[in-house]
Amino acid sequence: MDSALLLRTKFDRGDSLSDAEIQTLLTESKLVEKLTKDYQEDRFFCLFRLMALSEIPYAQRLPYTQKVLAFVSDHLALQEGFSYTGDVNYIVPCYNAMLLEAFTRLGKADSQDVQNALGWIKEYQVFDRNQQTRWKYDGICKHGGCMKATPCYIGIGKTVRALLTYAAFTDHSDRIVEEMISKGTEYMLRHHMYQRLSNGAPISAHITDIMYPQAYMLSAVDLVYIAGEADLWTDSRTQELKELLRSKSCEEGGWKIDYIYSHKGYKAFDTRRKTSDWISYIFQQEGL
Repeated sequence: MDSALLLRTKFDRGDSLSDAEIQTLLTESKLVEKLTKDYQEDRFFCLFRLMALSEIPYAQRLPYTQKVLAFVSDHLALQEGFSYTGDVNYIVPCYNAMLLEAFTRLGKADSQDVQNALGWIKEYQVFDRNQQTRWKYDGICKHGGCMKATPCYIGIGKTVRALLTYAAFTDHSDRIVEEMISKGTEYMLRHHMYQRLSNGAPISAHITDIMYPQAYMLSAVDLVYIAGEADLWTDSRTQELKELLRSKSCEEGGWKIDYIYSHKGYKAFDTRRKTSDWISYIFQQEGL
């Protein structure tokens, strides 16, 4: 087990760790070494690299992470929210939510950047069909349409995931966030988490794929996180997701990554050749 995953397990259990212990686990990690050995002052590079780093507790203590955070804050964070290009026209639900979650995990839940992104969700995100957003810029009309009569399921899923993380890191102190989580999870449960209402087919590409860390697409790992954090596993509408994931388990136990996104800055935590320690840990935590 990589020491970054060991750090994650200790963090998840609520173990008390000294600064020296945290530093040792970060320093000895081969994964941290892989994530910090290259750097580009590029919007997508920093966006995807930040998503990876945010999965490792205390990664904000690394000078490399601080450099990436600063770049994203300077180039992608606007008064209205996070834009994947730095242009206000391209604030879209998935990327705004992903960066909100990453910043929250990296100790910045109270920052103005996160509060701006959260404000955008509160003001403009829709969680059901036939609702109209008041957001006036046209970036949300591209890529299939983020918030048309049938809103983009990826955007809803990523937003629910980010809100669950924000709620967990802020002691569930925001009533509006809790209400949005409730609306969003109910919408997802109506779809049995990943199925089209019309024919039961997967809603989007990669929604049944196992990938880690997250990218802009909604994956099975995102759905597991949402179901676990929102305590949805006892709802019968998650049963098909549970059965799907169990069917993907390896004979020897555990799970493999079955999709690796290819883009500058994105680094998968494991290969597809062998059982993934990270995925196996996450899924086993959920009783899969």
